[in-house]
Amino acid sequence: MPHPDPGPRRRRPPYDLDRLVSVSARVFGERGYDGTSMADLARATGLTKPALYHHAEGKEHLLRLALERAVVPLVAIADESLALPGRAADRLRYLVTRQVGLMIEVRPYMSLLTSVRGNTETGRWALKRRLAFEDTVTALVAEAVDEQDLSPTTDPRLVGRLLCGMVDSIAQWHESPDGEDIARTDALQLADAVIRLACAGLRAVPGSPGRGARPPQRRPAPNELAVESSCD
Repeated sequence: MPHPDPGPRRRRPPYDLDRLVSVSARVFGERGYDGTSMADLARATGLTKPALYHHAEGKEHLLRLALERAVVPLVAIADESLALPGRAADRLRYLVTRQVGLMIEVRPYMSLLTSVRGNTETGRWALKRRLAFEDTVTALVAEAVDEQDLSPTTDPRLVGRLLCGMVDSIAQWHESPDGEDIARTDALQLADAVIRLACAGLRAVPGSPGRGARPPQRRPAPNELAVESSCD
């Protein structure tokens, strides 16, 4: 008597390189690159080590592929911001908004980029490009100071680092207690908060002292405590 056809068996979908890079970025984020072995990656993917080596040369190759998902668009944002017409303050706002959007869109890869160290060739490559991006932010801040849209007492290098650090921190802190994905958060809302916090205290004020001068100390009036956007 013939047995009834049970139908096609369900099989785990085969791993392609895209899924492998995604899982690798998650494991690197959880264990750190140095604390992750190919055996760890094999367990996380459910593949054998030979199968992993079929897709990638090793864990540094997977690290490079994961970091490229953050570095390549980050470099593009910097280039776009420098090429745009208009005042530097507007281009700085554009850059921060795009950077925050990228942090939300590809958070695991951006988070990995913020934690990478220069102890491998890939790590040094990524750090070099992170510093180049920071240089772009610094250049825009300096240009905005020259255009008198930011206070002449502004230190462009310091502010550039602070802006990058504020955006980088989104990867660590902006998750709800129940683990909802950060992608549900409005990128424009986050970017506006960064700009407001940074720029409201930096805007050039008519009659303000020159670069290096110490501003007079006084208590603010109650109506001055509200923070307003200054890069509009």
